[in-house]
Amino acid sequence: MSFINKDLLLSNETAKRLYFGFAKDMPIFDYHCHLSEKQILENKPFDNVCQIWLYGDHYKWRLMRAAGVSEEKITGNASDEEKFITYCSVLSKCFGNPLYQWSQVELETFFKCDLEINEKNAKEIYKRCNAYIKENNITPQKLIEESNVAALFTTNEVFDDLSTFGKIKEKGYKFKVAPAFRADKIMNIEATRYNEFIGWLEAIEGPIKTLDDLEKAILSRLKAFKEVGSTATDIALVSVQDIVSKEEAAKIFAKRRSGEELTEEEANQFKGYMTYFLMWNYAENDMATELHLGAMRNNSTRLFNRLGLDCGNDSISDENSTKKMARLFDALDKDKHLPKTIVFCLNPKMNEEIVTLINCFQEEGVFGKMQFGPAWWFLDQENGMREQLKALALNGNISTFVGMLTDSRSFLSYPRHQYFRRILCDYFGSMMESGRMTKDEAFVGEIVKDICYRNAVKYLLGE
Repeated sequence: MSFINKDLLLSNETAKRLYFGFAKDMPIFDYHCHLSEKQILENKPFDNVCQIWLYGDHYKWRLMRAAGVSEEKITGNASDEEKFITYCSVLSKCFGNPLYQWSQVELETFFKCDLEINEKNAKEIYKRCNAYIKENNITPQKLIEESNVAALFTTNEVFDDLSTFGKIKEKGYKFKVAPAFRADKIMNIEATRYNEFIGWLEAIEGPIKTLDDLEKAILSRLKAFKEVGSTATDIALVSVQDIVSKEEAAKIFAKRRSGEELTEEEANQFKGYMTYFLMWNYAENDMATELHLGAMRNNSTRLFNRLGLDCGNDSISDENSTKKMARLFDALDKDKHLPKTIVFCLNPKMNEEIVTLINCFQEEGVFGKMQFGPAWWFLDQENGMREQLKALALNGNISTFVGMLTDSRSFLSYPRHQYFRRILCDYFGSMMESGRMTKDEAFVGEIVKDICYRNAVKYLLGE
């Protein structure tokens, strides 16, 4: 029998009433994820539980590596059953890790299996889940709809094929799918394959020899994204960089296109210019910016050479970029082209710095224009969520908050929204019971609904 009970993370009676009465059944708007739109369109039934649970999920891979598991049983050629059993064995000892709870909730929610995840039960869990998948024809569509997802934004590079989104719309699913525009591979000019990425964009937009050509191609693709329903964009940076002139950026671009290597300073200068250019045009096109900061990527050369990107080889950076962020926001604000912006920070020590900074750039008549994003990636666990809520409440206006997302490649990640909702209700419930805020549950319950779903819809979809 599972150790999970219905009151998980709800420490008082008010919190329970807020969660079950207001939060639990609200729809989900997953405005930042890394699900494959092609997989959503194809909607093929899954073969087994390992395929759903472990494929592409670097959260789980990192946990297994920390236990000394061979890569063969993580991303290698071991059988799916062997990989699954190994994961169960590792997970059973990871007390306190959010995956310890999430995986148990996923098992019960999606496979109606209440066995506790451990090595002893692993084979039986594998057998039961596979039988459930086959009997119920489990597909991406079913998992998304069963999670009460009303809409989701995938994350797509500037050169990605957009025809998939029209085809998804024709399917008549109960949920909407749109792309969030991302130009990171065009911004990260120091990348070994940079000219190859520009070549992919050239295949769509024609020759790109100068920075002017690049900008025209980006704006053409931005228009194409809007035509298939995109209302959000995404920028991922270790830290914000200084804004240099277009002339300086053009020289750096020309140097890289000629095949020359750049210095770190030149790469940062180009990123600084491009961040300003992109956000200016996002504002011009009335598209929100999701600014993700603080991830130090591809740390182990050994692991990168073996597995490549997005394999669990990233960590939290200690670079502090609030001064440069302030200059960026101020420059855009003076030009009247600061877009609605959600700032996600991976380093919790910067919570208060970022909340206090973004509140300098709120705008009359715009509801919660500048947002402190939810606890993200390494922080989407209990401590990270509680600290994010506390910093936002103490220094901002929590009632305007756009709430949670999954940031995941897994179709089983939606219980993270319920996890967040439980923590949100516990946070409010604890303050209510200790006399630190109103005891009007009906009133607070409507704010809970706003944070869980309605604010994000209003902010990103204008509905």
